[in-house]
Amino acid sequence: MSDKLELLRGSGNVFSDFGRKDAGLEQARAVLAAEVIRMLDARGLSTRDAEKLTGVGHSEFSRIRNAKLDRFTLDRMIAILGKLDENVEVSITFQPRRYETYERPSI
Repeated sequence: MSDKLELLRGSGNVFSDFGRKDAGLEQARAVLAAEVIRMLDARGLSTRDAEKLTGVGHSEFSRIRNAKLDRFTLDRMIAILGKLDENVEVSITFQPRRYETYERPSI
């Protein structure tokens, strides 16, 4: 059986590729969550250890580890990162939207 596969290049934002409404926000939260997880793993911290260190509830760290991010704002995620490491720098870039399937709205 020879099934042909079509290769598609993603946009760099999986949430956008799947047509999610707030794709940019979801991507930003996912990137910040990945950094929180990386810091916890690098330090060998459990969610309980992280709670003792930061004062942030262990259930919050558990939600982050399980990618249950809808309850987190970006500033909350950044604050948690700051409590794990005092040297947090966030950079934001803006790019014009690409309107591939419909015309760009007039302003």
